[in-house]
Amino acid sequence: MTKVTVLGAAGGIGQPLSLLLKMSPFVSTLALYDLRLAPGVARDLSHINTNSKCKGFDKENLPAALEGAHVVVIPAGVPRKPGMTRDDLFKINAGIVANLVAATAKHAPNARILIISNPVNSTVPVACETLKRSGSFQPGKVMGVTTLDVVRAQTFLSDALGGDSYSRESMKRHVTVVGGHSGSTIVPLITDSKLRAKLVNRRLYDAYVHRVQFGGDEVVEAKQGAGSATLSMALAGFHFTNQVLRSIHLEPLDVAPLPAFVYLPGIEGGRELQAKLQTQAEYFAAPVQLSRGDVARVESQWLENITDAEKKSLATCLGELDTNIQKGRRFVQSKL
Repeated sequence: MTKVTVLGAAGGIGQPLSLLLKMSPFVSTLALYDLRLAPGVARDLSHINTNSKCKGFDKENLPAALEGAHVVVIPAGVPRKPGMTRDDLFKINAGIVANLVAATAKHAPNARILIISNPVNSTVPVACETLKRSGSFQPGKVMGVTTLDVVRAQTFLSDALGGDSYSRESMKRHVTVVGGHSGSTIVPLITDSKLRAKLVNRRLYDAYVHRVQFGGDEVVEAKQGAGSATLSMALAGFHFTNQVLRSIHLEPLDVAPLPAFVYLPGIEGGRELQAKLQTQAEYFAAPVQLSRGDVARVESQWLENITDAEKKSLATCLGELDTNIQKGRRFVQSKL
């Protein structure tokens, strides 16, 4: 029996994500929480003929939504709008994440916490520092969801190579993404040297990397200020949550391990990755090994095959990433 709680379930990401989770055979109880409308979303989903039970909770019932949860997914927050800086976004969403994580620590202390709320580079440190303050921090249970970058990297690689001959589905074997989850901290890694060479020979490599890093802007502009990437993020969030659920149920993964943005010093292989990257940054997104739903190890062997161009992107990433991390830390410290 596995209970999954979605915090922010009535939003643009939360609703389609909840729909996908309702379809999962690994979920027995689906608890949907939001400030408003979550009971209606839950009632709607409860009509779907899958076996999981679905119940909605409003702002007065957060403890009940969290009680007994094995996995807590947090897409709560406001989306980025045209003209909104990431600092503006951070100030709002950091407070939301801190409050929800503090409640999770109290009412579901052993839950895996999957953070979607942006900016992930800063909200994950907010979550971890909040948990440290309450004495309930378990590093392997806190994961920043960066899967949308992977989904985009696969899609855009197929597009850049011509699409028909290189299907989007087949790209799952040939590209992943490490680093962070915004702008130049996003570092796509093309593992197939032949595909990478095709991009370079066609002078498409730099444009491809830029599109992966700033693909979210395409959606914000196309929606004319009415929203950001919600449907694609919901699918990406479900892909990662499903890996966690499969791990809890001792089911083998059906794809290569996905990256997650995690606290490196507290996880096996984390300090080794820090040393190889020659960085003091304590958070980084890299492929992770899961054990019963927890991050058991951070992988670093991918570093052995990266190109000079990817090394350059990593250097840029690390220069910006620590600034994002410290912003999250300072936010929690300012509340002391």
